Amino acid sequence: MKITVNIDCTPQEAREFLGLPDIQPMQDKAMKQMEEKLLSGIAAMSPDAMLKNWMSFNSEKMGDMFKMFGGMTGGNTSK
Repeated sequence: MKITVNIDCTPQEAREFLGLPDIQPMQDKAMKQMEEKLLSGIAAMSPDAMLKNWMSFNSEKMGDMFKMFGGMTGGNTSK
């Protein structure tokens, strides 16, 4: 014997019927936090922020960077 039962309900109604906890408030908080982190990450990727970050090197750091590149390419940057 084969019996088929079709139930037409929303996911929320199914969770309530099965006695599962309502996690919607927790889900809303998690989504809000993820949205804030995503938006702050996007703001850091703006052209203005990237340019400021790249141009914030002082001359000492730039000199060290040129020495590193010179060493990698086999060039001699020391005098």
